[in-house]
Amino acid sequence: MFPFLPPDFSWAHVSALALLFGSWFCYPIILRKFGRGSLNSQLVIVRQYWISAATRRQAKPFDAVLLGHITNSIAFFGSATLLVLAGVLSTIASVKVIHETVQQLHFIDNTSLELFALQIGVLALVVALCFFSFTYALRKLIYTIALLGALPDEMDNCPTQDRLINGLNVVLSEAIKTFNFGIRGYYYAIASICLFISPLACILATITVTSILMFRQLATPTAHAIQDYVDAAREWNDDPVTMKSENKKGTEPAN
Repeated sequence: MFPFLPPDFSWAHVSALALLFGSWFCYPIILRKFGRGSLNSQLVIVRQYWISAATRRQAKPFDAVLLGHITNSIAFFGSATLLVLAGVLSTIASVKVIHETVQQLHFIDNTSLELFALQIGVLALVVALCFFSFTYALRKLIYTIALLGALPDEMDNCPTQDRLINGLNVVLSEAIKTFNFGIRGYYYAIASICLFISPLACILATITVTSILMFRQLATPTAHAIQDYVDAAREWNDDPVTMKSENKKGTEPAN
């Protein structure tokens, strides 16, 4: 049916793969259709407050600890994902033996050796995309550290204050966005494993995984608390820079 593909590769497999990668890549768009978008996108204003506050601290150990924690988390996921990818690719060496063993399970569709190898390739592709996301997020975070370290301690007289803060906020938000993309990939890797059972199982697993992710972003107590925090931050002041200037005009706190 499809040139250069196994003869038992059907439209059901095409539908399952299209739904899997479509749900993964279009997840932020789906969230915006059902709510206010991802929690990461809503936290942009919170990070704006954080960066604005960092400009008023001569020493930044607090900021260094936060960024160090994020860096360690991304580096851990990157190294762990590389090991997982190596494990998946190592199955190619004994794919025939694994295929014969798996075909003895009654709940798995009978497939050709070529299709079975292609399914392993799909799983390897999902894990590889996760690895690339983690390494790219780590690179973006390195840029973030440099930008944060270069911020002046006092920026009242800086003519490009807004541009510096906004630029740093964009790079940090993009780093976390890329990291979250890789994290979601682990969920869809589970859905891709279900492709070994049948295309229908993969479709059901993809829908289930997407529903779980959306529920966590929209309906959990954590999501509601973050949304309320963001709303409170917007009500307090829509512009962190204005907030800083207003605080400067007020009475200085006693030592």
